[in-house]
Amino acid sequence: MKASIHTELAFEEAIEAVLFKSGYVNGDNASYNKEFCVDEYWLFQFLKNSQPLKWQKSEAIHRADTATKLLQRLHKELDSRGALDVIRNGFTDNGVTYDMAYFKPETALNPDTDISYNKNILSVTRQLKYSKKNENSLDMVLFVNGLPVATVELKNQFTSQNNQHAKRQFIEDRDPRELLFQPNKRTLVHFAVDTDEVFITTKIDNEKTIFLPFNLGYENGAGNPPNPNGYKTAYLWEYVWQKDSWLDIIGKFVHVQKEEYKQKGTTFKKEKIIFPRYHQLDAVRKLWADAREKGPGQHYLIQHSAGSGKSNSIAWLAYRLFSLHNALDEKVFNSVIVITDRKVLDKQLQDTIYQFEHKQGVVALL
Repeated sequence: MKASIHTELAFEEAIEAVLFKSGYVNGDNASYNKEFCVDEYWLFQFLKNSQPLKWQKSEAIHRADTATKLLQRLHKELDSRGALDVIRNGFTDNGVTYDMAYFKPETALNPDTDISYNKNILSVTRQLKYSKKNENSLDMVLFVNGLPVATVELKNQFTSQNNQHAKRQFIEDRDPRELLFQPNKRTLVHFAVDTDEVFITTKIDNEKTIFLPFNLGYENGAGNPPNPNGYKTAYLWEYVWQKDSWLDIIGKFVHVQKEEYKQKGTTFKKEKIIFPRYHQLDAVRKLWADAREKGPGQHYLIQHSAGSGKSNSIAWLAYRLFSLHNALDEKVFNSVIVITDRKVLDKQLQDTIYQFEHKQGVVALL
C-alpha cells in the first residue's frame, strides 16, 4: 500500500522511485556487513561482473576464502588510504589489482571505457541499520559498487519536522566513532534534507558538526525556488544523485584537503573532505559545457561571496578545462594558466588538481 504523501515514508518512496528509474538498484540490510561497512552482495557482484579474470586469479589463490580475504584486504586499504582514494584507484590483493569504480571517459575514442563505466552498480538502502551497538537506522544510504558514500536523513514538513530536526539527528544520535561516519574511512558526505531545503556536512562531530547549504538559491537569496512539479528539493535526486552526475562528483569534484600545523614543536596533519556546494557544482559544469560547445576565446565572470569556496571552484574548473574535449573528441585547451596573488592558494590549487590527475608536470608553479 502506498504511503500518504504527508508522511516521511512517502518522501522516501518518491526519492527511491526516481533513483530506480535512473539505474539504481535496491540495497538490503541483510547484505550489509556492519563490521566492514560495505554491502557485500553488490560489492562482489561488481567485482565478479566487471573483472571476471581478476576474480578467477583471486580464486586460484584463496579458493573458498576468496570473498573473505578480499573483504579483509579492502578494509585495510580503506582504513589506511581512505575511501576516496580506493574508489578512484582501486586496491591490490596478492598482486591482483581491482578497480573499485569506473568514471565516464573524456572522449569516446576507446569503446571499452564505456563498457566498463556501465558496469558500475549504484544502490540505495532505506532504513539501514548500520551499527553493531544498537538498532539505530539511517533513512537512506547511497552506495557505489557496495561502498557507502553518502548518508541521508529525510524530514517531511507535513510531519511537523524539517531539516533542523535532520541536523539534530546527525549531531545527537550519530556516534562519530562509528566506522560508517569516520571521515573518508567510508562515507564522504551526509545530507540533511526536507521538502524545501538541503544541507550537507562531511564531518559528523557531535555539537561541532558544521552544515552548509546545498540549495539552488531563490531571488538572489537563500533557499530554493517553488517547484510546480513536486518538492522544492527534487533537484537533489533528479539531478545531483543521478548516475552520471553522482559518479562525476565523486570522480572529479570531491577531494581531501590536507593541512599541516605545528603545536609545541610537533607537526600535525589534518585532513578535511571537500564536497562541492551546489553553486560551485553548477558554475563549473555550466562553464565546462559552454567551453565544450564554443571552444577557446570566451569570457566569463563568476561571482563568489567571501567564504563561498573560490579556490576550490578555480581548482575544479582548471582541471575540467585541461581535460576538456569537444564533440569531435578534440582537445580544447593545451594548457590552463591560473593567476593568483597568494602562495598558499597556489599550493592548495596544485594539491587539489593533483588528486584528480596523477601525472608529473600537469601542475606547475610559475
